Amino acid sequence: MTETGPAPDPPDERARVAANRAAWDVTAAKYVGDVERNVALLRAGRSALFPAERAALGLGTTWCGCAVHLQCSHGLDTLSLWVEGARRVVGVDVSGRMLDLARAASDALGAPATWLQANVLDVPASLDGSADLVYTGKGALPWVGDIERWAQVAARMLAPGGLLFVYEGHPLDWVWEHKATAYEPRREGGGYFDRAPRVNRDFPALFIENATPAGAEPPRAYEHQWTLGAVVSAVAGAGLRVERLTEYAEPFWPALPELPPELLRLLPHAYSLEARKPHA
Repeated sequence: MTETGPAPDPPDERARVAANRAAWDVTAAKYVGDVERNVALLRAGRSALFPAERAALGLGTTWCGCAVHLQCSHGLDTLSLWVEGARRVVGVDVSGRMLDLARAASDALGAPATWLQANVLDVPASLDGSADLVYTGKGALPWVGDIERWAQVAARMLAPGGLLFVYEGHPLDWVWEHKATAYEPRREGGGYFDRAPRVNRDFPALFIENATPAGAEPPRAYEHQWTLGAVVSAVAGAGLRVERLTEYAEPFWPALPELPPELLRLLPHAYSLEARKPHA
């Protein structure tokens, strides 16, 4: 049965990163069948970016020579940035199996894409100053172990004038019970300001449980809560100029699938953040 209450954390950040790598390697099996469909979508000139993302990024012009996608998963959004106008894309992810799927898609498309396996906090210095755009989100930030270090990594990768763009689930959703039909605090506790890592129990945990052979111990994934204030402050503290913060009632994934639409739209469930690296 999936863990529903507090569990002992691995002893340190390195152990949590290793646990999450194992968890996402298992979860990659969920996306194997999507590669062919994703290639067809992208080959047709369509992308997986949301309208709000396209409007904010202004791609389709020549401003973006290189886009770096942190925590790129199986690469659909990374390659969407290329379809939308980035001349070259780089995807970084901790899971080698996710990157195998991304590489298969980019090879089929002949896309100018590079894929790097690394913890998001340990992106190699070879990328420093290389990116006109650093893109991330859609469930990425809960897997970051240190939000200040994350912001510093994003800042050092950006070229002067480059843009950091985050499109992420709103941290308020951390508070609510996943399957409740009203806004109900999570049964195992944990408030908006909780900074301790906790065991994931929805996605990818439910998929991992079903994919693990009987009698085997499924790998645990450990997630973090980063408040909106913590994210914005980390970005500003890394020397980036915050230009826009937008909140959306529409979730980017069914985080609260049983909540009636009239309740869902009362609170934010996603946000975007735009911040730029000043010219020297």
